Amino acid sequence: MEMTILFGLFSVLLLIGTPVAFCLGAASLATIIYMGLSPIVVFQRVNSGMNVFSLIAVPLFIYAGDLMVRGGIAQRIVAFAGSLVGHVRGGLGQVNIATSTLFGGISGSAVAEAAAVGGLMIPQMKERGYGADYAVNVTSMAALIALLIPPSHNMILYSISAGGNISIADLFTAGIIPGLLLAVSLMVTAWIVAVKRGYPTEPFPGFGIALRLGLIALPGLLLIAIIFGGVRSGVFTATESSCIAAVYALLVTIFVYRQMTWANFVEATFGAVRTTAMVLLIIGMASAFSWLMAYDKVPARLIELMSGISENPLVILLLLNVILLLLGTFMDMGPTIIIVTPIFLPVAQAFGIDPVHFGVIMILNLGIGLNTPPVGGVQFVACAVGKISIWEAMRSIWPFYGAGVFVLLLVTYIPELSLWLPAQFK
Repeated sequence: MEMTILFGLFSVLLLIGTPVAFCLGAASLATIIYMGLSPIVVFQRVNSGMNVFSLIAVPLFIYAGDLMVRGGIAQRIVAFAGSLVGHVRGGLGQVNIATSTLFGGISGSAVAEAAAVGGLMIPQMKERGYGADYAVNVTSMAALIALLIPPSHNMILYSISAGGNISIADLFTAGIIPGLLLAVSLMVTAWIVAVKRGYPTEPFPGFGIALRLGLIALPGLLLIAIIFGGVRSGVFTATESSCIAAVYALLVTIFVYRQMTWANFVEATFGAVRTTAMVLLIIGMASAFSWLMAYDKVPARLIELMSGISENPLVILLLLNVILLLLGTFMDMGPTIIIVTPIFLPVAQAFGIDPVHFGVIMILNLGIGLNTPPVGGVQFVACAVGKISIWEAMRSIWPFYGAGVFVLLLVTYIPELSLWLPAQFK
């Protein structure tokens, strides 16, 4: 009955449009009261959930990415990517994906990437004869690359939700090959669709200009090496790297590119503050929600249920993927990670699935949900930039969905794609 109240009230509040944080808090409080426990338990769990030092990394990485967008980094990355792949059929689509891959290593946020890259690329693509739906779908799916490659905020949330026992450095490293594989898969898909629709190519500017544009973009791109190299080598932690990233972004945009204005700096700062408040509130409320599930032994019951269906890890992975895809359709990514990790991670480990491997599966899986209505946040942003409706984009997004699901299946059933690279740093 306790879990009926917990999940039932949460679902009802979510369906009527209540913010996720309040859904979690109200459901937890109602369940605690029904169980006859003191309501103070909820507030204790909320406080302990927020009081995690490594959470500082999330808003600071977002802050660094926002500073770089407003300071001219994104425009220079677009120019560099265009010089490399613009001459391929459907050139601006290829530029969009290449830019997303490079910028994802700076922002770590799919929504920020869709807004930044989409704001630069979608208007250009529409002006040069590309369909608005094509421009939007390329942008929204390519934005998912940022979820996999360092410094992915959601990898940090997954590690924290797992109790902090999973190395963030290993998670950062594990996402690189799947992220690049997703980029290649989307490029092939974008090329096939572009050939079918007869989209143009862009002229190749020459190796000299490409080299010059690469050197101009280098100060921004160096942040990728600083973050990954520092965290992976142990010079600094993921939390410390987020501070370095924010300071580096500010210095580059002020002293190298000289495009950071006071107004942009204030806006980026307030944006980071709003993000911090939102993230901490959701995490705190989800901590109380997760504690109740653990108290009622939900993970153990789920393991027992799945064991009754099959003992084959391949079947269990398929079931987990289906459940995560459905959850990603109706819930935003951050809260979903925080809520389901304490439930599904013990299940995965009980069937011999590596927690780092499972983390990559979960991130990619829920990332696809960001492009699936009714909650698809990335899809909403891209459609708003492209000035088309969600349903216009959905009619032609299926080849790109197919590419994402194809990579998801490869990552799910070939663990080495996630685990080989972290093993090289042991």
